[in-house]
Amino acid sequence: MNIGKGDIVYFLGIGGIGMSALARYFKAAGAEIYGYDKTPTALTESLEQEGMHIHYDDRPDLIPAKIALIVYTPAVPKTLKEFGFLSASGRPMMKRAEVLGAISRTIPTIAVAGTHGKTTVSSMIAHILKEAGVSFTAFIGGIANNFGSNLVLNPSSEWLVVEADEYDRSFLQLHPQISVVTSMDPDHLDIYGSREAMEDTYRSFAAKIKQEGTLIHRLGLPLEKTKTDTLTFALEKVADFSAHDIRVENDCFEFSMQTPDGIYTTHIVVPGHHNVLNALAATAACYAAGVEPLATAEALPRYKGVWRRFDIIVRRPDFIYIDDYAHHPEELRAAITTARKLRPGKHLTGIFQPHLYSRTRDFMDGFAQSLALVDRLILLDIYPARELPIDGISSSKLLDKVALKDKMLLSMDEAIDFVRTHPTDVLMTLGAGDIDRMVAPLKIMFEG
Repeated sequence: MNIGKGDIVYFLGIGGIGMSALARYFKAAGAEIYGYDKTPTALTESLEQEGMHIHYDDRPDLIPAKIALIVYTPAVPKTLKEFGFLSASGRPMMKRAEVLGAISRTIPTIAVAGTHGKTTVSSMIAHILKEAGVSFTAFIGGIANNFGSNLVLNPSSEWLVVEADEYDRSFLQLHPQISVVTSMDPDHLDIYGSREAMEDTYRSFAAKIKQEGTLIHRLGLPLEKTKTDTLTFALEKVADFSAHDIRVENDCFEFSMQTPDGIYTTHIVVPGHHNVLNALAATAACYAAGVEPLATAEALPRYKGVWRRFDIIVRRPDFIYIDDYAHHPEELRAAITTARKLRPGKHLTGIFQPHLYSRTRDFMDGFAQSLALVDRLILLDIYPARELPIDGISSSKLLDKVALKDKMLLSMDEAIDFVRTHPTDVLMTLGAGDIDRMVAPLKIMFEG
């Protein structure tokens, strides 16, 4: 895109993880970055420290006059005064996904899609490419611990690595050479309306792969053969990439990795069978990009994970505290069962903040089943994000459905006070809202 030195780019919703990566991308190109977001966060504070101009009041008068490009996220409500003002201004205005799509036209792209695992697989691919000496640029949907950022930038990149977001059908804007689909569990039914409509859109995404490209997906997903080559991955099954003899050693997951080039023994320090699957997906993507599996097997043990993806905050022989972004029933199930494998037979307290009224409504029974896997449940109120309340949908209603005796609905402050006086062996904070505000005080409590 023709954005460079002296141009002003304005971001509506600049504090989003994907938006902030684009802001950093254009800042590196020499543009002046301005933006609005609803509330300040650690991420927006970092952007301001990097020289970006951000305000938190919905005031069109704070928008600079000469703007080369306006970038917005679909999560921004259309009732926002700034959105209405900018829409009527006639200035160039693009969704975040459209901007990524334009960038992906100019460089071979690895796009990672799926209900779960996008951020981990994208950051794993970036880590493997770096270890293999391949130049790339990556837009990651989280802060990758190996890079300390959600953007990895190289002006002379051979590859572009991006998360392919299914929300608002955004991933259909991309033009990938290699596409990865990790999972197709229903989500965002407020957008799609049905599981079938969501699956049809994933098939449309797979069909957008460039000629002579590669589709990579977990074995068993309902994706028909396309005009492209196809590689599959799975646990303990016959697939192009598979993991066998999976075992837990010192909180690490060791396994034998079957590839088209042979079998390699490796391990990952980010625990969980779901992360073994993620490692297979990343290995397959890098293989399609020309990286030998041996180089990947050697790189995987040095992968450090992503902030808030099974983040082990405190680890002691008698106690472990884990923070995770899980906000879908299957993600909760994966996180909780992984914690059980690390500390088998130990008492587990889970603090969960539901994200979105619509998601809570659509998956109420699934949430109840996954949350029943803990020993003690502390439920917070629903984090609404972009949504207005839905009549009859509440954390209290969800709590009633969870088949546990030891369960309660508390505020964040009450939850912190409660865990201070009620010991547990394993503590988990779970959710995609602002529950991460609990991490620092809990860390101080259990490290102090």
